[in-house]
Amino acid sequence: MSKPIILASTSPFRKQLLDKLNLPFDTCSPEVDETPLKNESPTALVLRLAKLKAAAGAMQFTNGVVIGSDQVAVVNGNIIGKPLNREKAIEQLSQASGQAITFYTGLAVHDIQSGQVDAIVEPFVVHFRTLSLAAITRYIDIEQPFYCAGSFKCEGLGIALFERLEGKDPNTLIGLPLISLIDLLHQQGVEVL
Repeated sequence: MSKPIILASTSPFRKQLLDKLNLPFDTCSPEVDETPLKNESPTALVLRLAKLKAAAGAMQFTNGVVIGSDQVAVVNGNIIGKPLNREKAIEQLSQASGQAITFYTGLAVHDIQSGQVDAIVEPFVVHFRTLSLAAITRYIDIEQPFYCAGSFKCEGLGIALFERLEGKDPNTLIGLPLISLIDLLHQQGVEVL
Protein backbone atom coordinates (compact mmCIF):
# COMPACT_ATOMS: atom_id res chain seq x y z
CA MET A 1 0.00 0.00 0.00
CA SER A 2 1.40 3.37 -1.01
CA LYS A 3 1.69 6.23 1.44
CA PRO A 4 -0.90 9.00 1.15
CA ILE A 5 0.41 12.10 -0.64
CA ILE A 6 -0.37 15.61 0.54
CA LEU A 7 0.43 18.76 -1.40
CA ALA A 8 1.06 21.60 1.07
CA SER A 9 -0.02 24.35 -1.31
CA THR A 10 -3.07 26.35 -2.29
CA SER A 11 -1.62 27.04 -5.75
CA PRO A 12 -3.94 25.84 -8.53
CA PHE A 13 -0.85 25.65 -10.80
CA ARG A 14 0.98 23.22 -8.48
CA LYS A 15 -2.17 21.15 -8.11
CA GLN A 16 -2.52 20.89 -11.91
CA LEU A 17 1.12 19.84 -12.20
CA LEU A 18 0.81 17.15 -9.52
CA ASP A 19 -2.33 15.87 -11.27
CA LYS A 20 -0.06 14.94 -14.23
CA LEU A 21 1.43 12.12 -12.12
CA ASN A 22 -2.00 10.46 -11.86
CA LEU A 23 -1.59 9.81 -8.14
CA PRO A 24 -4.32 10.44 -5.58
CA PHE A 25 -3.44 13.31 -3.23
CA ASP A 26 -4.91 15.72 -0.75
CA THR A 27 -4.04 19.38 -0.41
CA CYS A 28 -3.67 21.60 2.59
CA SER A 29 -2.85 25.22 3.27
CA PRO A 30 0.52 25.60 4.99
CA GLU A 31 0.52 28.67 7.21
CA VAL A 32 4.13 29.86 6.85
CA ASP A 33 5.71 33.30 7.17
CA GLU A 34 7.44 33.79 3.82
CA THR A 35 9.47 36.83 4.85
CA PRO A 36 13.13 36.43 3.80
CA LEU A 37 15.69 36.40 6.59
CA LYS A 38 18.34 39.10 6.67
CA ASN A 39 21.01 38.40 4.02
CA GLU A 40 19.27 35.15 3.02
CA SER A 41 20.18 34.03 -0.50
CA PRO A 42 17.39 33.13 -2.94
CA THR A 43 18.36 29.44 -2.83
CA ALA A 44 18.47 29.36 0.96
CA LEU A 45 15.09 31.13 1.10
CA VAL A 46 13.25 28.69 -1.18
CA LEU A 47 14.84 25.65 0.46
CA ARG A 48 13.86 26.89 3.94
CA LEU A 49 10.30 27.75 2.86
CA ALA A 50 9.75 24.46 1.02
CA LYS A 51 10.80 22.56 4.17
CA LEU A 52 8.65 24.79 6.40
CA LYS A 53 5.61 24.31 4.15
CA ALA A 54 6.08 20.53 4.13
CA ALA A 55 6.47 20.53 7.93
CA ALA A 56 3.37 22.72 8.35
CA GLY A 57 1.42 20.31 6.19
CA ALA A 58 2.75 17.33 8.15
CA MET A 59 1.25 18.79 11.32
CA GLN A 60 -2.23 18.56 9.75
CA PHE A 61 -2.12 14.81 8.98
CA THR A 62 -1.12 11.61 10.80
CA ASN A 63 0.31 9.60 7.91
CA GLY A 64 1.78 10.09 4.46
CA VAL A 65 4.32 12.23 2.64
CA VAL A 66 3.89 15.97 2.34
CA ILE A 67 5.18 17.97 -0.61
CA GLY A 68 6.25 21.55 0.04
CA SER A 69 7.46 23.93 -2.64
CA ASP A 70 8.43 27.57 -2.94
CA GLN A 71 9.75 29.67 -5.79
CA VAL A 72 11.47 33.01 -6.32
CA ALA A 73 12.52 34.80 -9.47
CA VAL A 74 15.84 36.65 -9.59
CA VAL A 75 16.72 39.33 -12.15
CA ASN A 76 19.97 41.29 -11.98
CA GLY A 77 20.62 39.82 -8.53
CA ASN A 78 17.29 41.01 -7.09
CA ILE A 79 14.40 38.80 -5.99
CA ILE A 80 11.17 39.73 -7.72
CA GLY A 81 7.86 38.45 -6.49
CA LYS A 82 4.26 38.51 -7.62
CA PRO A 83 3.38 41.94 -9.01
CA LEU A 84 -0.19 41.99 -7.60
CA ASN A 85 -1.17 44.89 -9.90
CA ARG A 86 -0.85 46.12 -13.49
CA GLU A 87 1.71 48.87 -12.80
CA LYS A 88 4.08 46.53 -10.97
CA ALA A 89 3.67 43.88 -13.71
CA ILE A 90 4.64 46.43 -16.37
CA GLU A 91 7.66 47.42 -14.26
CA GLN A 92 8.75 43.78 -13.81
CA LEU A 93 8.49 42.88 -17.48
CA SER A 94 10.25 46.10 -18.47
CA GLN A 95 13.09 45.09 -16.13
CA ALA A 96 13.16 41.59 -17.62
CA SER A 97 13.25 42.78 -21.24
CA GLY A 98 16.42 41.48 -22.91
CA GLN A 99 17.55 39.89 -19.63
CA ALA A 100 17.78 36.41 -18.15
CA ILE A 101 15.65 35.65 -15.09
CA THR A 102 16.59 32.71 -12.92
CA PHE A 103 13.78 30.94 -11.10
CA TYR A 104 14.79 28.96 -8.02
CA THR A 105 12.28 26.38 -6.87
CA GLY A 106 12.68 24.73 -3.50
CA LEU A 107 11.10 21.29 -3.19
CA ALA A 108 10.76 19.22 -0.02
CA VAL A 109 9.15 15.85 0.65
CA HIS A 110 8.46 15.14 4.34
CA ASP A 111 7.49 11.68 5.62
CA ILE A 112 5.11 12.31 8.51
CA GLN A 113 5.80 9.09 10.41
CA SER A 114 9.57 8.80 10.04
CA GLY A 115 10.29 12.53 9.97
CA GLN A 116 12.60 12.04 6.96
CA VAL A 117 12.86 15.15 4.81
CA ASP A 118 14.47 15.15 1.38
CA ALA A 119 14.83 18.53 -0.32
CA ILE A 120 16.44 20.18 -3.34
CA VAL A 121 16.62 23.54 -5.08
CA GLU A 122 16.15 23.47 -8.83
CA PRO A 123 17.11 26.45 -11.03
CA PHE A 124 15.45 27.35 -14.31
CA VAL A 125 16.54 30.25 -16.53
CA VAL A 126 14.27 32.26 -18.81
CA HIS A 127 15.89 34.45 -21.47
CA PHE A 128 13.55 37.28 -22.43
CA ARG A 129 13.22 38.86 -25.85
CA THR A 130 13.73 42.61 -26.03
CA LEU A 131 10.17 43.82 -25.43
CA SER A 132 8.51 47.11 -26.34
CA LEU A 133 6.28 48.83 -23.80
CA ALA A 134 3.35 48.25 -26.18
CA ALA A 135 4.05 44.49 -26.28
CA ILE A 136 4.38 44.37 -22.48
CA THR A 137 1.11 46.20 -21.83
CA ARG A 138 -0.72 44.15 -24.49
CA TYR A 139 0.50 40.94 -22.86
CA ILE A 140 -0.42 42.09 -19.33
CA ASP A 141 -3.87 43.20 -20.42
CA ILE A 142 -4.53 39.83 -22.07
CA GLU A 143 -3.23 37.46 -19.35
CA GLN A 144 -3.30 39.62 -16.21
CA PRO A 145 -0.43 37.68 -14.56
CA PHE A 146 -0.69 39.59 -11.27
CA TYR A 147 -0.26 36.51 -9.05
CA CYS A 148 2.66 35.01 -10.97
CA ALA A 149 6.28 35.66 -9.97
CA GLY A 150 7.92 37.57 -12.78
CA SER A 151 4.57 38.76 -14.24
CA PHE A 152 4.02 36.03 -16.83
CA LYS A 153 2.31 32.70 -17.40
CA CYS A 154 4.64 30.49 -19.41
CA GLU A 155 1.90 27.93 -19.94
CA GLY A 156 -0.06 30.57 -21.90
CA LEU A 157 0.78 33.55 -24.07
CA GLY A 158 3.80 34.27 -21.85
CA ILE A 159 5.81 31.93 -24.07
CA ALA A 160 5.84 34.76 -26.66
CA LEU A 161 7.97 36.83 -24.26
CA PHE A 162 10.87 34.38 -24.32
CA GLU A 163 13.92 33.95 -26.49
CA ARG A 164 14.85 30.62 -24.92
CA LEU A 165 14.51 28.48 -21.78
CA GLU A 166 17.21 26.58 -19.89
CA GLY A 167 16.56 23.91 -17.31
CA LYS A 168 16.05 20.27 -16.48
CA ASP A 169 12.25 20.33 -16.32
CA PRO A 170 9.87 22.94 -17.80
CA ASN A 171 7.41 22.20 -14.98
CA THR A 172 9.90 23.89 -12.67
CA LEU A 173 9.01 27.23 -14.20
CA ILE A 174 5.36 26.77 -13.21
CA GLY A 175 6.36 25.89 -9.64
CA LEU A 176 6.71 22.13 -9.22
CA PRO A 177 9.71 20.29 -10.75
CA LEU A 178 8.07 16.94 -11.47
CA ILE A 179 11.22 15.07 -12.55
CA SER A 180 12.92 15.89 -9.23
CA LEU A 181 9.68 15.27 -7.33
CA ILE A 182 9.50 11.74 -8.74
CA ASP A 183 13.07 11.18 -7.49
CA LEU A 184 12.27 12.53 -4.00
CA LEU A 185 9.08 10.47 -3.76
CA HIS A 186 11.09 7.38 -4.75
CA GLN A 187 13.56 8.14 -1.91
CA GLN A 188 10.53 8.19 0.42
CA GLY A 189 9.26 4.83 -0.84
CA VAL A 190 6.53 6.19 -3.13
CA GLU A 191 6.60 4.86 -6.69
CA VAL A 192 4.89 6.83 -9.46
CA LEU A 193 4.78 3.91 -11.90
